[in-house]
This record gives sequence, C-alpha cells and structure tokens, in this order.
Amino acid sequence: MREEYLLAALRMGAGADPVPEGVSAAARAVFGLRVPGGVPAGPVDLPVPPGTRSSAEAGTAQTETAQAGAVQTGVRRFSADGLVIDIETAVTGGRMEVAGQVSPLPGPDARIEVRTPHIAKVRVPSGSGHFAVAGLPPGWVSVVCHRPGHPPVFTRWIHVRP
Repeated sequence: MREEYLLAALRMGAGADPVPEGVSAAARAVFGLRVPGGVPAGPVDLPVPPGTRSSAEAGTAQTETAQAGAVQTGVRRFSADGLVIDIETAVTGGRMEVAGQVSPLPGPDARIEVRTPHIAKVRVPSGSGHFAVAGLPPGWVSVVCHRPGHPPVFTRWIHVRP
C-alpha cells in the first residue's frame, strides 16, 4: 500500500466517526478552567525535613499519620513574576483543606482564589500573606493570586487524594 492511500483512508475514517458528546463537553469544561492573561507559576523544590517521606513529585513533601481519621498533607511551592505561593493541602474527614502563604505581600487589594473544577473560594490574604480554605471536595485544586495592576499568577492543578 502506498503512503498516500493510507493517509487518504485515515482521513476518510476520521470523518466518519464523530467525537463523542462527553468528550466535547469535557473539553469545553476544561477550557473554562483557564486563567486568561495569567502567568503560570512553576513548581519550586522544597527541602524535605528530616524524618519525612518525600514523594516522587518535585516540590512536594507528604506525611501520613497512622491513627484513625488519618490526615494526608502535601506542601508545595510555586513561583512566577516575582511571587512565591506556598500551598499546603490536607484531607480530614473526607474534606480538603488548603492553606498557604503568598510572598512578598501582593498588596492591600490582592485576592487569593482557591479553585476546584466545581467551586471557587476567594480569600483576602492576611497581613503576613496567609490564606486558608476548608470544606472543599478532595480532587483537583489550583490557587490564583489576583493583584491589581499585575496579571494573575496561578499554580498548576494539583490532585489531592483522600
């Protein structure tokens, strides 16, 4: 079979089988999760404290307690556009908690948005840049720092498991 015939057959086959509606809907939903004009913050490696098991994922340290109602935590650091975002996630009682700090202080009118695919909660950082959100469903989470006069800085999506 010649190459042009194979390519023609592939083109014909691709046109005969439409994209499933579920795939199209998921693609549209993901497109809605982007931050237009935002600056992506890349992960930064954190030193792992002694006695802590480190994960294979760069920039994380995870510990587990072996008691009833175990808590899983993950500490991650991201940086972009002169801003550092530290995030700690924990799942307690089946709900996700996200706490963190933005430095340097992003300014008096700054807002921190903690997003999941279904819920977004906005917090004003404290005078030291700390923020916290509780009661989120476990799963995917991203943090966005909105600063007046600057593009928003956002972290990648992190998967937090119960």
